[in-house]
Amino acid sequence: MKQRRMIITQNLDKRYIEQIQSLIPNWELIVGRDRIVWEEHLKEAEVIAGWKKEMKELVLQGESSLRWVQTWSAGVNSLPLTDLQAQDIQITSANGVHAYPISETIFALMLSLTRKIHTYVRNQQTKMWHHSGMKLELHGKTVGIFGVGAIGQETAKIAKAFGMKVIGFRHSGKPAEYVDEMYKTTNMNDILPKLDYVVITLPLTKQTYQLFGAEQFERMKSSSFLINISRGEVIDEKALIRALKHERIAGAGLDVFETEPLQEESPLWELENVIVTPHTSGSTEYYDERVVKDILIPNLKNYLEAEPFSINLVDYQKGY
Repeated sequence: MKQRRMIITQNLDKRYIEQIQSLIPNWELIVGRDRIVWEEHLKEAEVIAGWKKEMKELVLQGESSLRWVQTWSAGVNSLPLTDLQAQDIQITSANGVHAYPISETIFALMLSLTRKIHTYVRNQQTKMWHHSGMKLELHGKTVGIFGVGAIGQETAKIAKAFGMKVIGFRHSGKPAEYVDEMYKTTNMNDILPKLDYVVITLPLTKQTYQLFGAEQFERMKSSSFLINISRGEVIDEKALIRALKHERIAGAGLDVFETEPLQEESPLWELENVIVTPHTSGSTEYYDERVVKDILIPNLKNYLEAEPFSINLVDYQKGY
């Protein structure tokens, strides 16, 4: 009988490998980040945890044993979804792993822009003692959270600790805890003028591609700040740069960009009302632990029992 195989393309701690292997004692478990570790096993792999872009040509051409992909990231827009769907391969994502680190980054950016920490860091580098027009505070302001999933809900929870009014936007329009008002994104242009902070945590889909453009920046308050930790393509970057240069909005905290790494010639590096971070908002010391214990192992138990996945099953129609 052909031995079943599972590939994990991460350098996992031994204790996590042992926990997974205990569930599949008769499977061959291949674990390691380097391509040389797993490449020769791809055609026989029934489960892959941690999709790599080079796998498309190696796995999806001709016959493959692959039945399930567990991603190591929340977003699935970089996967060959059409090809995976054509072969009836199920996908589960790592959505939810990032709620704590990303919500912390969101508020770090919001507070830094509001209290001019980024400006004072620049001043420190030149030993300049200057007030720099400090006047804003975050308490009591209104934040709009676009995408009220795990990250959005944790962000809303923190916002309430600052006495903020929270307005949420989600595909379903379904209410959520800590959100005072919930809308669908189709209503966004009417609500944008009310927001002091715009926080984007949306997945990248055909519907969200360049959802924020010149029209949306024109509708935002000139005193408002934009925070994007989702995907760069959700924003028309050229329109954002124009809005920032002309002070149509007050500033932006950006962890994601249309092209990554952010190109050296991008004006975003130099704009004084922008904070740039290198797509690290989801980084955390607990990342692997949360993926393995909270998502991969429960889903693996479902898979072994031929039951529907209980966590983060991707809907091909929605794209997330």
